[in-house]
Amino acid sequence: MASHIVGYPRMGPKRELKFALESFWDKKSSADDLQKVATDLRHSIWKQMAGAGIKHIPSNTFSYYDQVLDTTAMLGAVPERYNFTGGEIGFDTYFSMARGNASVPAMEMTKCHFIVPELGPTTKFSYSSHKPVSEYKEAKSLGIETVPVLIGPVTYLLLSKPAKGVEKSFSPLTLLGDILPIYKEVITELKAAGASWIQFDEPTLVKDLESHQLEAFTKAYTELESSLSGLNVLVETYFADVPAEAYKTITALKSISGFGFDLVRGTKTLDLVKSVGFPAGKYLFAGIVDGRNIWANDLASSLSTLQALEAIVGKDKLVVSTSCSLMHTAVDLINETKLDSEIKSWLAFAAQKVVEVNALAKALADQKDEAFFSANAAAQASRKSSPRVTNEEVQKAAAALKGSDHRRATNVSARLDEQQKKLNLPILPTTTIGSFPQTMDLRRVRREYKANKISEEEYVKAIKEEINKVVKIQEELDIDVLVHGEPERNDMVEYFGEQLSGFAFTVNGWVQSYGSRCVKPPIIYGDVSRPKAMTVFWSKMAQSMTARPMKGMLTGPVTILNWSFVRNDQPRFETCYQIALAIKKEVEDLEAAGIQVIQIDEAALREGLPLRKSEQAFYLDWAVHSFRITNCGVQDTTQIHTHMCYSNFNDIIHSIIDMDADVITIENSRSDEKLLSVFREGVKYGAGIGPGVYDIHSPRIPSTEEIADRINKMLAVLETNILWVNPDCGLKTRKYAEVKPALTNMVSAAKILRTQLASAK
Repeated sequence: MASHIVGYPRMGPKRELKFALESFWDKKSSADDLQKVATDLRHSIWKQMAGAGIKHIPSNTFSYYDQVLDTTAMLGAVPERYNFTGGEIGFDTYFSMARGNASVPAMEMTKCHFIVPELGPTTKFSYSSHKPVSEYKEAKSLGIETVPVLIGPVTYLLLSKPAKGVEKSFSPLTLLGDILPIYKEVITELKAAGASWIQFDEPTLVKDLESHQLEAFTKAYTELESSLSGLNVLVETYFADVPAEAYKTITALKSISGFGFDLVRGTKTLDLVKSVGFPAGKYLFAGIVDGRNIWANDLASSLSTLQALEAIVGKDKLVVSTSCSLMHTAVDLINETKLDSEIKSWLAFAAQKVVEVNALAKALADQKDEAFFSANAAAQASRKSSPRVTNEEVQKAAAALKGSDHRRATNVSARLDEQQKKLNLPILPTTTIGSFPQTMDLRRVRREYKANKISEEEYVKAIKEEINKVVKIQEELDIDVLVHGEPERNDMVEYFGEQLSGFAFTVNGWVQSYGSRCVKPPIIYGDVSRPKAMTVFWSKMAQSMTARPMKGMLTGPVTILNWSFVRNDQPRFETCYQIALAIKKEVEDLEAAGIQVIQIDEAALREGLPLRKSEQAFYLDWAVHSFRITNCGVQDTTQIHTHMCYSNFNDIIHSIIDMDADVITIENSRSDEKLLSVFREGVKYGAGIGPGVYDIHSPRIPSTEEIADRINKMLAVLETNILWVNPDCGLKTRKYAEVKPALTNMVSAAKILRTQLASAK
């Protein structure tokens, strides 16, 4: 029985790629140094999978940034502003597209953390990155046969957007005929190199596609049929069910040998296989091991599902696989030294999931490892019966939430009037999103405190000095509403999880967020509650250092949920309501401590939106409700802010309004200000709003004129009295040499516009 892995984490067990990338970007190491680290990581991953007995090992899933950007490079689809003149794309062009450079901004990054291709009718395509072929050959030189993985041509175009200056009505899908010749070149080279399988990732098949979009899949793979002759071809889908029409469309394709389905988040696809049937002679790659969470697989249950599929597709045509790439999980549980043995027995990181896949494949081939299955069953039973998981008081409090929508009693317009009487802010008030640069010294202080190398008194003194520095910088810049810079926080989710019950933490459970940025998601294993105040001490300290308003900074319940590894033994909304009640207590304690402005970040609310429209209304209902729970009890004079990242909010703008925050700051600049279009289309927004005026994901420093131009575009569609001026996101990943001039220009732009508005009266 065959086994398959869709993809694997590329950062390395100790974040080796992260440090190599950042060293290269800082010009502290060479391209050769970076490539050496990357090569070593790839070799280690391939050898690990081969050693575990995996038959279908992926190649070309490694990336220096993301796989969609890699495909843009392969197709030579470089926007004109990067002055690419042809040939093989190098690091300069590649990283300029991802991060921008001194003269041009980066391409847009979407909520799924990939760089969005910019295409138009005049885009010139050329075979400009031979990475898929070179990595296949690299693995082969080690004696390891791999399955080269490509982002499928239709998915690539459906993930693209019209380039700047191109009509918004332009459909990148019309370029299918232009990119297929390059795919043919890649396929021809892979065949010549000896590849026997090739994998096309087409995850957009799980979305609600229109008939012409489905027809594009038929057209693409029919056009590629002659090139694919002699190859086994896998079309891989993930993250949701494949709708019935899409299922029928792809399973009818003659050029495709196998189909990969997510059977963890796509249980209805299993019903389709049983009811509609499966094409004879084709392979079914059954994604039965969860690639997006860290819980150990229920092997007995999975084996039962696989045996049912085996009866339909045949023993030799069923391949055991992961539900999606394992890049969404942590790398290896063996690196975890601080998790207690009980919780550890409930978990499986990427390395362990590879073993699970192989164990299931062997069990189907009548080579079941009884000891492995027995240990797994014991761990499953332990988790279900553990008293650590359930807190009856929390369960009752969450159940009592039903029947109320938890809205503040007064409408937002009246609240803003009351708040202005206390805050006395100018028009176009300036603020930042929360975090300030995290220096090496600051990280060292936190690390030494955690390791008990410095006392609590020394730690508090160091953090207080950092907060004071950040407050003085903001006062010197003349920012209106301040933040304390969050020097005590390692991560906006982990920091809170460490202080809530029901959470566990890893030492090396890093997961790539985007580029070199990695996060260490907490593990929510049980019911959630707040034993004590989490932020009040630092917020009170920061407010005592200034007469200006100081924001209390919290992470919202939906973001904590979406950026954690969440328990899978109860519905996600129930866990979210529990977190909301914990944050509600913190909000009320901050208010009691005299904090007049409280920001509850929901950076990941849009990120959790289901791919299928039929599931979106339910998600938005409980997600928005969870946010309102956190602040429904505060006074009218307490100003509640929230922050959201990663653009594409137009389709959920009414849910954003329904959150009923007093002020929302929102990513805008990197997405070509598409957020503003919703207001041009007539949506009325009465609360305060701060669309970001510059992109913090890039080291580029925007000029005062550029920021003023952005503010003017906002004033064309938004009322002057509700507009705030702020960056796109927090400043944690930037350097002070970038932050200070950028914020100086931001404040200058706001003052110029204030003067102009005053003189126009």
